[in-house]
Amino acid sequence: MKCSLRVWFLSVAFLLVFIMSLLFTYSHHSMATLPYLDSGALGGTHRVKLVPGYAGLQRLSKEGLAGKSCACRRCMGDAGTSDWFDSHFDSKISPVWTRENMDLPPDVQRWWMMLQPQFKSHNTNEVLEKLFQIVPGENPYRFRDPQQCRRCAVVGNSGNLRGSGYGPDVDGHNFVMRMNQAPTVGFEQDVGSRTTHHFMYPESAKNLPANVSFVLVPFKALDLLWIASALSTGQIRFTYAPVKSFLRVDKEKVQIYNPAFFKYIHDRWTEHHGRYPSTGMLVLFFALHVCDEVGSPVRW
Repeated sequence: MKCSLRVWFLSVAFLLVFIMSLLFTYSHHSMATLPYLDSGALGGTHRVKLVPGYAGLQRLSKEGLAGKSCACRRCMGDAGTSDWFDSHFDSKISPVWTRENMDLPPDVQRWWMMLQPQFKSHNTNEVLEKLFQIVPGENPYRFRDPQQCRRCAVVGNSGNLRGSGYGPDVDGHNFVMRMNQAPTVGFEQDVGSRTTHHFMYPESAKNLPANVSFVLVPFKALDLLWIASALSTGQIRFTYAPVKSFLRVDKEKVQIYNPAFFKYIHDRWTEHHGRYPSTGMLVLFFALHVCDEVGSPVRW
């Protein structure tokens, strides 16, 4: 009896090892064929895994090359990458909160207001009306030129970039997106020196050069009040932590991250893992929706 059990356990173990090896081989092969893992976009750097291995088999869009929306070899928003990716991707949801999409759906409003609940409630639309008198409140990515290829790099703050030498590749992109503190001085050879978009929330905000877009990631209505204050009166100095009373950024380049887009990522892409997506995920999917080609020199 003991011998039979031992043989049975060994057989099951070998079967599991065999199955895992097949899955690993298939996943590895599939990842190698993904357009977003193409070494040509970032000079052979490590790429972000955007879709799982089982969705890696590509198919051409019905329109073919003539139906492309950009001049890149492959365009991020075009259908035909994979059934899985196409079923999750929704180009109609704007990542930027503007005058046009100011009204949030009730389910989005409830979800967003519970991310960081406040004792004092605020009328979100009234707050936005005042804010959009200070910042543009428009979507700068609405119009896309099919004759251009907008290449974007999303750069995280991971220490594994040290010694990578990826800096020149990062700087070669049209948009270079960073988040929170994002140190670059002294690390230019590894992380690049250019920044076009900097994603922050009030508690991580810092002054930016005039040529950089400040993208506020709001977790509560108070964050909207803060950015309006930081660009005008400087009255708000504390949220749940001390914040800058004044912020030196280009007002014309201030953008507000759309809570509806925030929830779209939470629902479709991260599938409710955690209370909300990480800042890195928010920046990555922002790039996926405003860029034609996206690369990242680190694994998330």
